[in-house]
Amino acid sequence: MNTPALQVDKLRKTYDNGVEALKGVSLSVMPGDFFALLGPNGAGKSSLIGVVSSLVNSSSGSVKVFGVDIAAQRSAAMRLIGLVPQEVNFNMFEKPLDILVNYAGFYGMPRAQALVRAEEELKAAQLWPKAHMMSRTLSGGMKRRLMIARAMMTRPRLLILDEPTAGVDIEIRRGMWKTLREVNAAGTTVILTTHYLEEAESLCRNLAIIDKGQIIEQGPMKLLLSKLDVEGFVFDIEGTLPAELPYISGVSFEAPNDHTLTLEMPRSMDLNHVFEALSNAGIRVRSMRTQSNRLEELFVRLTGDNNKAPVAGAAA
Repeated sequence: MNTPALQVDKLRKTYDNGVEALKGVSLSVMPGDFFALLGPNGAGKSSLIGVVSSLVNSSSGSVKVFGVDIAAQRSAAMRLIGLVPQEVNFNMFEKPLDILVNYAGFYGMPRAQALVRAEEELKAAQLWPKAHMMSRTLSGGMKRRLMIARAMMTRPRLLILDEPTAGVDIEIRRGMWKTLREVNAAGTTVILTTHYLEEAESLCRNLAIIDKGQIIEQGPMKLLLSKLDVEGFVFDIEGTLPAELPYISGVSFEAPNDHTLTLEMPRSMDLNHVFEALSNAGIRVRSMRTQSNRLEELFVRLTGDNNKAPVAGAAA
């Protein structure tokens, strides 16, 4: 059996002010996985990432990275991890090439080797033409890609990304998705925290949901989503909707506007039954698409609070 890329056992963290951020968290991520760690604000995500990346000391429990205990062998464990924080944290007055080379130097990499590797990583991040420009001149998306390139300088076996696409527009986000898929395809295990649920559903194969310091669900993305007993659709309607919508047992309709109809229905129900009822009511469907909110629904069900749900649809 493969040694897990990350093994967290009964991890607890209580801060000096008495806040118990982690309450016996256990978690396993296998090598090569693209893993989502989800949870509302204050759930314990940042504390967990902080302990795993050795930025926060745990109160009890253990964390191993590819079998290396971060408490007993901190330096060895940190060489296996690359961390991309949410906030841009490099010197804006340094050049991208220098940022990467200096970062590698902190890990003892000879400058000649660091220069070669920096060129490789900047080219992979499509930043080589900007290698000798001041970093403050880079766009928001380029700065994000630069942080990924920096983390990859040490060839980490585990890459942790803490909301890497927060606050960037859709075009930049999708470009970063491509970069992250390529990193993962090359063999790097990726752990992603995000508030964009469609991002997690699109990228990740497995996930864990943390709430109030505890893991409340974890497993394969497809398996967890298959537990949902309803599915949603959006219909674009020809003309305008009638004042009264048809009644179908078990189906919930909403009309966001005169030309759009959304519905939720049991997964076991035949969609043809819905089309027949709409046709009988004089409603003609021009086009249809599924609602991409399955992970949002699972999240809300498990955490039990609509007001805490991360952003859904922002990555559409």
